[in-house]
Amino acid sequence: MSLNSTPSADRLHIAFFGKRNAGKSSLVNAVTAQSLAIVSDTAGTTTDPVSKAMELLPLGPVVIIDTPGIDDEGELGALRVKRSYQVLNKTDVAVLVIDSPSGKSHEDDALIERFKAKEIPYIIAYNKSDISAEKAAAENEITVSAKTGENVNELKELIAQLSKGHESNKTIISHMLEKEDIVVLVVPIDSSAPKGRLILPQQQTIRDLLDHHCMAVVTQPEELKKTISALVQKPALVITDSQAFAKVSKDTPDNITLTSFSILFANYKGNLRLAVEGVKAIDCLKNGDKVLISEGCTHHRQCGDIGTVKLPALLKKYTGLTDINFEWSSGTGFPEDLSEYKMIIHCGGCMLSEREMQYRLKCAKDEGTAITNYGTAIAYMNGILKRSLSVFPEIADLLK
Repeated sequence: MSLNSTPSADRLHIAFFGKRNAGKSSLVNAVTAQSLAIVSDTAGTTTDPVSKAMELLPLGPVVIIDTPGIDDEGELGALRVKRSYQVLNKTDVAVLVIDSPSGKSHEDDALIERFKAKEIPYIIAYNKSDISAEKAAAENEITVSAKTGENVNELKELIAQLSKGHESNKTIISHMLEKEDIVVLVVPIDSSAPKGRLILPQQQTIRDLLDHHCMAVVTQPEELKKTISALVQKPALVITDSQAFAKVSKDTPDNITLTSFSILFANYKGNLRLAVEGVKAIDCLKNGDKVLISEGCTHHRQCGDIGTVKLPALLKKYTGLTDINFEWSSGTGFPEDLSEYKMIIHCGGCMLSEREMQYRLKCAKDEGTAITNYGTAIAYMNGILKRSLSVFPEIADLLK
């Protein structure tokens, strides 16, 4: 991914829902003017959610999602319906596709109730207007025809209206800095680093700094001391990958502010206050407790993987416990029932939309399950969390 492209997680997510053969896939293709989805007269052609990141006028960078029919049948069909409902957690604007106003079913009504419960702006698109004379009645309804293109542009304009306010002026770190401040980014290059590129949080942080005319200096943990001593101007901040927290803290002078990419993203996309409150649950763990370690992305696990190897080892060392039951989730596979977990340790969520990250935090909060994130937990267990939160003084006060 190039540094100037919009990550999928930061794009407007527009999802198309409806019963089988309502014309969802045809309408997706008409809206995007591309053959993104397979179209067939056979019911249930779309068996899994299909996502595509693209530029769509007048909306800009978006992710379009086509979903399986919400009326699918049988054991496999139930799994497909579940996949469709999971898409709601990352949907910013929903388009419910129905044949005609008189064709609305109880499945459609149930989905509308879910839109309302999750506070998702939605549009009802009555497709096949070329064979129906019925018209839309409400402001968020429109009659369209994927076949003839009737009102497809008007549908895009309606989506744009509902998406106003989605774009945020939030920045990752630059709003806390002055122009021409120097920021040192510590990026370990080891077996878990993707060959030939930087991971997304590092890319986005560098771009944020450059956009606001700060100076980004990138180095590895082993060269940090030399890097800092070579700078004529004292760095305003050092940002490290969480797995190098302990070494970087030792090598960073006390008069230089230190934090991690994970902590910054907990503030940018999640709820840093909730993560700091939740991290204290580590001290209450007992043998036999279940801990969920969750990542928003899917990647090949390396021998020194932070989620499956380093975090569990650090937790056992810190607590002295030998029988913690670890479970893992990745990608979109976040458990629906969190009641069995003593706590959740989540990644920074760079690959998740803000809506999906907030959904996961809300699920944990509603269940009363403590939730924190990688960087917060690692800093806490290394005794450097208060220092790592000095860039967020109002949250560092929680540790008093």
